[in-house]
Amino acid sequence: MDRYLSMQLLPPFLFGVGAFTSVVLAIDSLFELLRKVVESGLPINIALKIFLLKLPYVMVYSFPMSTLLATLMTYSRLSSESELIALRGCGVSVYRMVLTAVLFSSLVTGMTYVFNEQIAPAANYEATLTLQQALKSDKPSFKQQNIYYPEYREIKQSDGSKIKVLSRLFYADQFDGKKMQGLTIIDRSREGLNQIVVSESAEWNSGKQVWDFYNGTIYLVAPDRSYRNILRFEKQQLQLPRTPLDVAENSRDYGEMNIAQALDQLELERLTGDQQKIRKLEVRIQQKIAFPFVCVIFGLVGSVMGTIPQRTGRGTSFGISVIVIFSYYLLLSISGALAQAGILSPFIGAWLPNLFGLVIGLLLLTQVAKK
Repeated sequence: MDRYLSMQLLPPFLFGVGAFTSVVLAIDSLFELLRKVVESGLPINIALKIFLLKLPYVMVYSFPMSTLLATLMTYSRLSSESELIALRGCGVSVYRMVLTAVLFSSLVTGMTYVFNEQIAPAANYEATLTLQQALKSDKPSFKQQNIYYPEYREIKQSDGSKIKVLSRLFYADQFDGKKMQGLTIIDRSREGLNQIVVSESAEWNSGKQVWDFYNGTIYLVAPDRSYRNILRFEKQQLQLPRTPLDVAENSRDYGEMNIAQALDQLELERLTGDQQKIRKLEVRIQQKIAFPFVCVIFGLVGSVMGTIPQRTGRGTSFGISVIVIFSYYLLLSISGALAQAGILSPFIGAWLPNLFGLVIGLLLLTQVAKK
């Protein structure tokens, strides 16, 4: 029975992967690439390479949707053809029939996790780099621009409360993989001495664990905001943290990082003290962990809905799948926004849609099993 049901689930699952991937990819990437080919002169072969590199990222989102479509379509067809009734007549419970779909969905969950962790982030990052290099082939290709890194410290007030003030602000126009260009550093880390460093370029000296600044000026500012001294230099070594270089080297979009890279980025963000960015990244990491498990939820919900006696064609199954998928992503967006706003914890905000779907699936299962 398990082998038979699995073989029935596989064709509609593959159909769903192809259908949903095509739709999402066309909306997300294809039209934009065609526009760049026409307007920006992007070579066709480069556009094709970027298109293929985008496939794994889109397929990650098509796996859960395809699982829902496959289970709903397969179990609805078997129910309408009385095959599920025959199985129940042989003593097979609804729980046992649904178990096959849940096991099938668990395999898809593992596949989704592998794609989401090992394949999609690297391919998506490569697609971004390929597009940037193709569109800027006649200009220097800088790895990162507008590097902004603030540091904060807490000051205890006379009434015992604490306030957070800016300790150091690091800004660079661009980073070419070796040197920072166009730097401005505002340093307020020492009491009674503020300094502003303006430099043409700088690079990290790993041997001495300091920054080497070139062709710049240091402005020393007194506590009353007046200039105390101005020092010009061709080369100057300053004891500043390496973190701005880490920020420049590891700056990626969320879709271009796996969980380990996102956790490393979170540590960097915590050093800056920007609570909004920290909260957003915490939510994204939890969502990245929770997302593959929606395959099991969709498999459960789809198989249970399919076992309800009815005559459902492919078009109806596809329509029901779209409604369920839309409801899930709507709840995911709302709970994610509430988590970023601090109303929900990052864990609850990421896992709430899965928990809600699991409760609905189990309630439907118990109701169908009683019939």
